[in-house]
Amino acid sequence: MASCKNFTACLGFMLLLGLARSDQISFGEKIDSSWHDAHATFYGDIHGGQTMMGACGYGDLFQQGYGLQTAALSTALFNNGRTCGACYELKCVNDPQWCKKDAGTIKITATNLCPPNFGALNAWCNPPQQHFDLSMPMFLTIAQYRAGIVPVKYRRILCSKEGGVRFDIHGNPYWMLVLVRNVGGSGEVTHVSIKGSKTGWIQMRRNWGQNWQTGAHLVGQSLSFLVTTSDSKRLYFDSVAGADWSFGQAYDGRINF
Repeated sequence: MASCKNFTACLGFMLLLGLARSDQISFGEKIDSSWHDAHATFYGDIHGGQTMMGACGYGDLFQQGYGLQTAALSTALFNNGRTCGACYELKCVNDPQWCKKDAGTIKITATNLCPPNFGALNAWCNPPQQHFDLSMPMFLTIAQYRAGIVPVKYRRILCSKEGGVRFDIHGNPYWMLVLVRNVGGSGEVTHVSIKGSKTGWIQMRRNWGQNWQTGAHLVGQSLSFLVTTSDSKRLYFDSVAGADWSFGQAYDGRINF
């Protein structure tokens, strides 16, 4: 397949070859930014060590740029990992004893799962509860430590990330796993396609969190990606990794949503 030099040209070329339908292509839809009711707790200590290596696959959140502005989501919000990377705004409400006065709001990225406890009645992270398990610093921004749990209002917001979307490549010559991170806009990646310099487009499959896999043999080829987010925006990342790419390395997509 000939190389696409930009997003619009790439989509047009895919339409021409029948690799995409016109009704699948959109330049974006608005996310639901209305406020909803939930509760919030915290896990880990003030340094956030226990919040690392979560169920979204991001690993060290400091190294990956997420820091402590993060939360583990209840089962209902986590959506089997599809919500990984989404951004939220929260505020403590209706509890003057424990909500900090004039605390305003916090903004966090979903990076982990708050696992359900089906052996407990009304456990906060069991479905259908809407719940945020925050890092301690985020919780203490809006509530008193002794509260333990507080009612909150939350809404989805667009993610603002520095730099380009990042692609961390792992695996072996016969199986590739790509972590897609530092995603702006809606933050939620819903589809990923990969293209070697000697192949056509290959649809990747979600393995877990924001890790995407393929069994295609792509060693020795430069790699391009086509990424779709939950608000139907698509970006084409041309030649992200050169033909000399290697497993265990991260590559900068240079652009973002």
